[in-house]
Amino acid sequence: MDPEFVKALLDWYGENARDLPWRRTRDPYAVWVSEIMLQQTRVEAVMGYYARFLEALPDIEALAGCPEDRLMKLWEGLGYYSRVRNMQKAAGQILADYSGKMPGSAAELRKLAGIGEYTAGAIASIAFGQREPAIDGNVLRVSARYLGIREDVTRPAVKKTVREALLASDEGNTDWGSLNQAFMDLSAAVCLVNRPPLCEACPVAEGCQATALGLTDRIPNRGDKLSRRVEARTVLLLLDGTRIAIRRRPDKGLLAGLYEFPSIAGKLAPDEAVREAERLGVTALRVKALPAARHVFTHLTWEMQAYEIKTAPQGEDDKLIFAEPSVIEQRYPLPGALEAYAALYGIRIGRRIKEEDT
Repeated sequence: MDPEFVKALLDWYGENARDLPWRRTRDPYAVWVSEIMLQQTRVEAVMGYYARFLEALPDIEALAGCPEDRLMKLWEGLGYYSRVRNMQKAAGQILADYSGKMPGSAAELRKLAGIGEYTAGAIASIAFGQREPAIDGNVLRVSARYLGIREDVTRPAVKKTVREALLASDEGNTDWGSLNQAFMDLSAAVCLVNRPPLCEACPVAEGCQATALGLTDRIPNRGDKLSRRVEARTVLLLLDGTRIAIRRRPDKGLLAGLYEFPSIAGKLAPDEAVREAERLGVTALRVKALPAARHVFTHLTWEMQAYEIKTAPQGEDDKLIFAEPSVIEQRYPLPGALEAYAALYGIRIGRRIKEEDT
């Protein structure tokens, strides 16, 4: 990298920066919330969550003291729930070790639960004006193309090379918060992922090695992709009148601590589904097959089939909670993986926030 690259990118950003709500503040807590939400999530999906989360939990103390079900409900549908659990742990650390104020250096930020090198760099640069690169997949893609790096960009050595190149480009007056965000916007609008980059619109195309060598389709090199495991799953929609059965998932493992419609690994026939329902303590009256659904996690795909099972009237039970759809929507956090079935009963998963809620 060189100072001309930085100047061209910042000039472009000054004219093309996206107007995003978390860019209207330098409050470290708000910046932190946005950066954690934006990990592995599209900007458009985060907009409503961000406003709702800050309204409900406006500061570190509120986050630290939030009951778990309420916290999960606020995050419902964003996925990667360990992110918000780690945020709450970090909030406790900040109260205990930093008098309730977020530390301002990347080194101290990295001591907090869930804050790695990228997030520490983003918070330190945006909220505190520190000289810190925030290197994620977007920065690696732009940098690898510009520098002509053909090695696997997931290797630590490549990330180190990019970091050193960025720091070397600084003549001492770089706005690192803006520079890090400029990379985000350039990668979203011009230096695209999974699509041909729009090199004719790129402010740094003149010095880009991948463009000059015709290698934009080969750079970045991300190595061998891991294949996703496919798991068949059967979902039971147990109905007592208008009430639907849910249960809490285990405290560890996939979707830990969330609530779900009872589900079983494997593809069950209708009579097998009825037997599973009866093992849960309900008396099945009628069974109806529902449409199949699919959900893709990072390393796993659920191929789901489901049955709606009408049950005899149910009393209190320690295995299942029977609740009206409106109560489930308001009180119990469900995973986005079950959105297709929740929608059949008018239950909105968190990602389906109405515009008036944002």
